[in-house]
Amino acid sequence: MKVLITGITGFVGSHLTEYLLKLGNIEIYGIVRWRSQVDNIEHIKDKIKLYECDIRDMVSVEKTIFTIKPDKIFHLAAQSFVPTSWNAPAETLTTNVIGELNIFESVRNSKLNPVIHIACSSEEYGMVYENEIPIKETNPLRPLSPYAVSKVAQDLLGYQYYMSYKLNIIRTRGFNHTGPRRGEVFVTSNFAKQIAEIEKNKREPVIYVGNLDAKRDFTDVRDMVRAYWLSTEKCQPGEVYNICSGKAYPIREVLDILLSYSKVKITV
Repeated sequence: MKVLITGITGFVGSHLTEYLLKLGNIEIYGIVRWRSQVDNIEHIKDKIKLYECDIRDMVSVEKTIFTIKPDKIFHLAAQSFVPTSWNAPAETLTTNVIGELNIFESVRNSKLNPVIHIACSSEEYGMVYENEIPIKETNPLRPLSPYAVSKVAQDLLGYQYYMSYKLNIIRTRGFNHTGPRRGEVFVTSNFAKQIAEIEKNKREPVIYVGNLDAKRDFTDVRDMVRAYWLSTEKCQPGEVYNICSGKAYPIREVLDILLSYSKVKITV
C-alpha cells in the first residue's frame, strides 16, 4: 500500500508517519517544500520517500500525485495557528482551501481512487452554547476566526467533492491534541517551555498565561493519528467524525499538572 502524507514534517504528520511505520507493509511518501524544516522526521527520513511540492501550486500537486499513485492520502498540511490567521487571513485561506482543492482536482484528473483523509477541526464549531454540549457532528458551525472559516471551507469542500465526484473523502474534526514535538506557540508546550526555562535559570520564576478558565478537550497526538488511520479503514466516505477524549479540562488544571512536576516555586 502507498500512503501519501501532506504536512509530513509537522507535529501530527511526523507522529502519523511513526505510526504507519510500526504497522508495516506501507510505502510512505511525504510532501515537503524547499524551505521545510525536517527536524521532526530526521530520525525516520531514511524509511520514507519525500517529494518537493507546494500544495498551493496545482501543477506541482498534480505531478506528485500522478507519480506516486497513492492508495491513501492524509491531508495534514495547513496554516494551523489561529492567531496567525488573524494576521495573514489571505495566506491562511489560500494554503488551507486552495491547497486542498488542488489535491482533489489532481485526484479527479488522475482517475485514481484513493481514500482521502481530511484533517478538519473542532474550531469549526466556534460559538457553542451550554445546551449543545457534548458537541455532536450535527452541531451548527459558527466559526470565530479566519482559521476556523478555512477549516469549514475545507470540510464542506470535502463533502461537495464526495457528492459531486464520489471521491472517497473521510472528514474528521479533531479536538485539541498534544504530545512530543508540539510547537511552542500552543498552550501546553508553551507552559512546559516556560517552566523548563525557569528551572534552568534562563528566566525569572514567573509563568505568563492567558485565560485559565477556558476548557479544552485534549487527546494525545498518538491516539489522534491512530484515529486518523482507523477512519480510513472503518468510516464511510462523505461522513464527518469528531475525534476527542470526551472530557474537557480547564486550562488552569493543565497548568497545575505541569507545575506539579517542577521543584521550583513559580508565580503565575
